[in-house]
Amino acid sequence: MTAHVQTAADRWDEAFNGGDTGKLATFYSSDARVVPAGGKPVDGPSAIGAFFADLRAKGFDGHKITVQSVLERDTVLVASGTWALTGPGEGGQQQYSGNWVNVIERRGDDLRVLLHSWN
Repeated sequence: MTAHVQTAADRWDEAFNGGDTGKLATFYSSDARVVPAGGKPVDGPSAIGAFFADLRAKGFDGHKITVQSVLERDTVLVASGTWALTGPGEGGQQQYSGNWVNVIERRGDDLRVLLHSWN
């Protein structure tokens, strides 16, 4: 299952890095929540897509997710790993990175994120 989640994460990275934040919204369930590090929670696919569009507009790019573990319980997966991206900082572009966790609903081969959080 880790490989399947990594493939989905790679597609998420492609959508973000390609600026297709509308497509990003399709990775999330209708009642999804994103809890950004130090920020207010964002609810629902449309608002989540807008949240990531705002990050792109601020100059963040080059996102890369690495899936390190996946716990599977019936139709729910808890995936975690690391993330990295570049974005504006003091003196120009800089690298940011941290850990992330997703709670994912599995419907056959279809995966939809219920909860997405990172530090």
